[in-house]
Amino acid sequence: MRPILVSPLDGTQPMVLPPTPDTATPADRLRLLTWNVQHAAPARARRQVAWLAARHDADVLVLTEVADTPGGRTLVLSLAEHGYSVHINGDANGDHFVLLAARCGRLEPATTVKAAHLPHRLAVARLHLPDGPTVGLVGMYVPSRGAKERRNVDKRAFQDAVVAVLPRLQALMAEGPVVIAGDLNVVEPGHQPHHTVFGGWEYDFYRAFGTSRFVDAFRHLHPAAAEHSWFGRRSGAGYRFDHVFCSAPHLPALRDCRYLHAPRDHGLSDHSAMLATLALACG
Repeated sequence: MRPILVSPLDGTQPMVLPPTPDTATPADRLRLLTWNVQHAAPARARRQVAWLAARHDADVLVLTEVADTPGGRTLVLSLAEHGYSVHINGDANGDHFVLLAARCGRLEPATTVKAAHLPHRLAVARLHLPDGPTVGLVGMYVPSRGAKERRNVDKRAFQDAVVAVLPRLQALMAEGPVVIAGDLNVVEPGHQPHHTVFGGWEYDFYRAFGTSRFVDAFRHLHPAAAEHSWFGRRSGAGYRFDHVFCSAPHLPALRDCRYLHAPRDHGLSDHSAMLATLALACG
């Protein structure tokens, strides 16, 4: 085991993040990491990629809240320099977007699957594994509530657009698993602690994944665990905003799903990352 060193912005002393195994990811495992990168500026984006590239378990990335700024472009270019193929869905026009990246298999954008509203916040691709099935990858970044004059307008419209796409994903995407990951900006029904700000329409959005036979991977493996990926700046209350869903017929391939708090604890983002492992040959 060895530590991951990430240089701080002032260049004074490297931060030491928890160790990562020195051995490569097992060939029969595919590991997907999703993370809200909090619209990083170029310096922090380079630190984020340094952390990701040093991990042996980040085969596939779903990164959310990527900024349509020099920081976002730095993130994309830095990932490519570290051997990742990268897919984003069109021009964000100054908005935040979602990014898919892979350093195993062949990433093929699925151009026939689009959200009717804010399409750059939904990225869809097929990952062709050399010794395994084709995997459908879906990354999404649901808008937050927004400014007062447009409170929940974009959030509702984007959620409706996603719900319209969900029932068709398995048929359109792949014969193998379909994995949906990202920052949904909603919590599950029964979330602890309870947050009164969420309405029934937001819980209905979470339930829509189950209706379309996509299962919350973390909750499937950890039925009673209370975890959080983001904390309120004023209240300090926890929210499980970041999620991974797996197509129900392929749940037997799911081996692990957990949160990685080190990048949040060390200031790389205000969100924890999330790592899911599938028993698939990555090649």
